[in-house]
Amino acid sequence: MENLKSKMKRIQKRDKMPAADTIVQAVRIAAGSGAAMFAASALNLEFAASAGMVTLLTILTTKWETLKLSAARIITFFMAVLLCWIIFTQVKNEGAAFGVFVFFLILASEWIGWRVTASVNAVIGTHFLAVRDFSFSFIMNEFLIILLGITIAVIVNLFQNNNLQRNKIIANMRYTEGAFQNILNELSWYLLHSENREGQKEGTGADAVWEKLELLTKDLDDFIQQARVYYNNTFQPHTSYYGRYFEMREKQCEALHNLHYEMEKIKQVPRQAAVIAEYIHYLSRHVTEMNDPENQLKRLEQLSNDMKKEELPKTREEFESRAVLYHILMDLEDFLNYKRQFVERIDDTQFQIYWKKEVEDFSSPSNI
Repeated sequence: MENLKSKMKRIQKRDKMPAADTIVQAVRIAAGSGAAMFAASALNLEFAASAGMVTLLTILTTKWETLKLSAARIITFFMAVLLCWIIFTQVKNEGAAFGVFVFFLILASEWIGWRVTASVNAVIGTHFLAVRDFSFSFIMNEFLIILLGITIAVIVNLFQNNNLQRNKIIANMRYTEGAFQNILNELSWYLLHSENREGQKEGTGADAVWEKLELLTKDLDDFIQQARVYYNNTFQPHTSYYGRYFEMREKQCEALHNLHYEMEKIKQVPRQAAVIAEYIHYLSRHVTEMNDPENQLKRLEQLSNDMKKEELPKTREEFESRAVLYHILMDLEDFLNYKRQFVERIDDTQFQIYWKKEVEDFSSPSNI
């Protein structure tokens, strides 16, 4: 069982990592914004400081997102210039003119699905409003500010510590497997002691299991997001492996939610519960990354067939409890099938990169 002290250490360690990432991101954005402003000043561009603002607003979490946003900024720049020319040449009051411009800018950005570009285009709009100059030279001045800002943003985002991100993801995978092992052990214990819920020691009852399942679900949401960031920073299709791994574990977590819900329905623990509890404990020892669960599914099928050969229940309570056990077997089957589906979707490249160390271990019944 995870005691309070170890739990607090794990939470503190997890909370430190985003802070370090934030500092690194702040340094990258500050350096990029300063470089963009310096480059714009060196080219004698008007409103050179805005190039740094463009860089700041363009650098996102991943390389791919930055590239997409950069393309959108260039495309919508010309839309913003057209709006400036139409509105600022007709409306003389600065406050009214800018308000009307922002109104139509937001509407147009929403309509084409690129509202995220509105902030930079609004900055460009203030330049046109200040000078009311729509000559080719000034339009080129503003275009170069945009181009410099997004170019520096793209360059800065090329420098990503992908190895560090990958190490964090692998650590998260090991943590997830350990959490599943712990929860399965508790579910095995809980199934055997379902009749004695009042006498269960603190930290071993239904509430404790629910708490750990909820915590793991929240952690998996974070891990999925981190895996997607890593995928979008590498431009390598095979790195989608990590995101699919955590999505698979998230589905397995839901299966354990259902399984635990079924256990709470048991009023009288039938004799067969001990066999299922032993099987759950067997699974808890073998939740690992790189093995096909085919052998575990076969063992589960044999367990189900053996239960069907058992003597029919004699009382209503025994019948209801036996029915719950069958539902638990179905949840265990779902748990294993999610892993099998994950394995079946691994392509040849991913197999060679992520599973090559275990290629001769597929026949082992010891891992899921």
